[in-house]
Amino acid sequence: MIGELRLGSHKFTLGQKTIIMGILNVTPDSFSDGGKFNYPEKALEHAYKMAAEGADIIDIGGESTRPGSVRINAEEELNRIMPVIKAIKNDSSFKLPVSVDTYKGEVAYRVLEEGVEMINDVWGLKNDPEVGRAASRYRVPLCLMHNRSNTDYNDLIPDIINELKESITLAHQAGVEDWQIIVDPGIGFGKNLEQNLDVMNHLNEFTSLGYPVLLGTSRKSMIGKTLDLPADQRLEGTAATIAYGISAGADIIRVHDVMEMRRVALMTDAMVRR
Repeated sequence: MIGELRLGSHKFTLGQKTIIMGILNVTPDSFSDGGKFNYPEKALEHAYKMAAEGADIIDIGGESTRPGSVRINAEEELNRIMPVIKAIKNDSSFKLPVSVDTYKGEVAYRVLEEGVEMINDVWGLKNDPEVGRAASRYRVPLCLMHNRSNTDYNDLIPDIINELKESITLAHQAGVEDWQIIVDPGIGFGKNLEQNLDVMNHLNEFTSLGYPVLLGTSRKSMIGKTLDLPADQRLEGTAATIAYGISAGADIIRVHDVMEMRRVALMTDAMVRR
């Protein structure tokens, strides 16, 4: 992917290097780090740690989307994330742009008012198209992730690509421009183990959509089930997916272990981004 990704005053030239998105979950129940950072001071400390380790973007999530998690309303989500966003945005020495992981329009508007530079929607606007209108109004990048409530596909890869095209159409209808759109094939969402592995095997096909590709495999059950390991022992498996993903065309990687995955990305970039 050639072009430029703009998050506020921050500009990333696509294709030169893999963009590292560090995960900051401020939830009590996320699958691998729930409860660790759901206080503003702890969250800010972790954001600084990820910045020091080489993150380019910090992605804040206030609702767990792990399988079986209970949905929360916008008020509860905002109660979790707003103190953290305010702490980061009020700290003039913190320089990285911030993304927020939400599929609710009310949340998107509120965080963008606070200066957040990107929205990451795990339902690809299919839960609430108002998220797209918020991204359009504030002219920020919008990641459209593939998701569905079942694993019954007719033809896996074409179906996922077509469903991502539906999300892209929703984004255009909301006024989102092409330069704002990022796509994510949605590893771990609406897919079983074999389907997740198949998506990874065909990852290069998602670049045909013409937008930057974000890959989120960090510590996910695909790795745990393949290696028979708990979430806190999936570093090497994550590294394998990151290296493969970059070689298959991923532009952005969303990770928990920033220092280690940045090293993987730098080494992979040295081989494939020549």
